[in-house]
Amino acid sequence: MSSVIRQIPLDTATQNHAHDFHQIVIGLQGQAEFEIEGLGGAISAFSGCIVPANHMHYYMGQGENRQLILDLPANAPSLTGYHHELSRLFDAPRFFALDKPLKHYLDFLLLEQADSQQDLSAAQSDRLAATFLGCLHARLGGAAARPAMRQLDLAKLDHFIDRHLSCPISVADLAAQACLSEAHFRSRFREQTGLSPWQYVRRRRLEAARRLLEESRMPLSQIALNTGFAHQSALSHAFRSAYGCPPSQLRRTLLDSFSTNRLRHTT
Repeated sequence: MSSVIRQIPLDTATQNHAHDFHQIVIGLQGQAEFEIEGLGGAISAFSGCIVPANHMHYYMGQGENRQLILDLPANAPSLTGYHHELSRLFDAPRFFALDKPLKHYLDFLLLEQADSQQDLSAAQSDRLAATFLGCLHARLGGAAARPAMRQLDLAKLDHFIDRHLSCPISVADLAAQACLSEAHFRSRFREQTGLSPWQYVRRRRLEAARRLLEESRMPLSQIALNTGFAHQSALSHAFRSAYGCPPSQLRRTLLDSFSTNRLRHTT
């Protein structure tokens, strides 16, 4: 497959997707915001970003905007053969600014695009893309250093989980809250918390169930439903594994303790 060079405005409402080809986005007019697997930034005229294949990215244009986009399949001539080293640009997402020579090359590329009676041919697109990528590769020092990723906002995730305790919660739901693909969310989440997303949600459910046991007289069957367990026996099994006793035993212990303390205060 060949490279494709195109110009489009970006929607002013937030959009998100991932695709199986690499992409370079360069601002021509106005501004746009991007978040690529947790790395956020803005682009404007003569600045841009690198979007590696299969990386979930969120983006939004601001007002009147126009972007030059290079769609670059991994097997494109501009990234293979003699140009294979240029694929290292897509080791990680990155934001960049064009220096003066690259600005002149961008002007040339746009003139070539404008002078073409139809869309640029596949061969033209690959030659123009390879020259641009080669110059960018030289400026960014070869392989893009993995940028320091921001920490996941666990408070935001906790709030989302707590609001949806009675419902099924998928990894995709949590990943969307963090603006990450499922694969990157899983690895980042385990790296930060030491738990899988499933283990974390289960622990959150159990903590909520324990609070309801301690603070209410709600039937165990209702506590199970309110905290996302299919039925009371599922809650009991999970509770015993986590706390060493079934929820009914914890409730009896709490009631006995309450009765003993009340008796002491009345004698």
